[in-house]
Amino acid sequence: MILNVSGRTDIVAFYTPWFLNRLKDGFIDVRNPFYPKNVSRIYFEDVDLILFCTKNPIPIIPYLKDIDKKIVFHITLTPYKKDIEPFVPPKGDIIEAIKKISNIIGSENVYVRYDPILLNDRYNIDYHIKAFDSMTKKLNGYVKHIIVSFIDEYKNVKKNEKILKLKKLSKGDYKKIGINFSKSAKENNMTVQTCSEEENLSEYGFIKEDCMSAQQAFKLTGKTDFKKWASRNNKNCNCVAMVDIGAYNTCKHFCRYCYANFDEDKVNINYKNHNPESSLLIGEILSDDVITRRK
Repeated sequence: MILNVSGRTDIVAFYTPWFLNRLKDGFIDVRNPFYPKNVSRIYFEDVDLILFCTKNPIPIIPYLKDIDKKIVFHITLTPYKKDIEPFVPPKGDIIEAIKKISNIIGSENVYVRYDPILLNDRYNIDYHIKAFDSMTKKLNGYVKHIIVSFIDEYKNVKKNEKILKLKKLSKGDYKKIGINFSKSAKENNMTVQTCSEEENLSEYGFIKEDCMSAQQAFKLTGKTDFKKWASRNNKNCNCVAMVDIGAYNTCKHFCRYCYANFDEDKVNINYKNHNPESSLLIGEILSDDVITRRK
């Protein structure tokens, strides 16, 4: 089993003490987001690999050497300011954190996600090209892989359209990104790829790869029996299946483009209902919950 920590929220940034408690106790309970009375119980003895997805890896760095599992990081590093990412820490701090993680688990296990790319008057093509080049220069020797995605029209994106003021990417925009990002990545000893995008930019030097391919999963775990992730929303995704332990509407970064948050009031309520000692990320196990071990 590959544990995704997490695509639904930033567990590392806001809930690291809870995660460490779950490691200590040996299991995690996860509510089904569509059928809340159904709870999956995941034992760490069944986990082959942990994929940490985060915008702020700083809280977990002191504990990485104590985690007795294979680890991969996907760290989102974008060039946006507080108008788009109100509560993400300064990007210079994140870059230094990436370097520390790379030194602990190896550069081949640290992926940076330049995700999502959005365009407006402030964040135009030239801005992104300069930001991406600066990022790759600073991370040369610490990161080998960059994953790029483009913004989608999630509920939160539509709600924040007056803040985002998005401009649609043209074919010329994609070409400029493809040529310039490929050049910067190559000069700084990195690969660059898209993430489940129709515009994969391979004609400009981007590699064709998945975020967690069957080949990568085998290399990390020695296993070949991982199922393909059955994405209902993205036919271009060929990643192996992962088990997400997060919950929607629980991330306090409040990024204006987020797909996992769509109700800030609900986020604040959920955060208040978080107990670091609970087996669930939010709330407690109830008497009528149906708990099933997941393997």
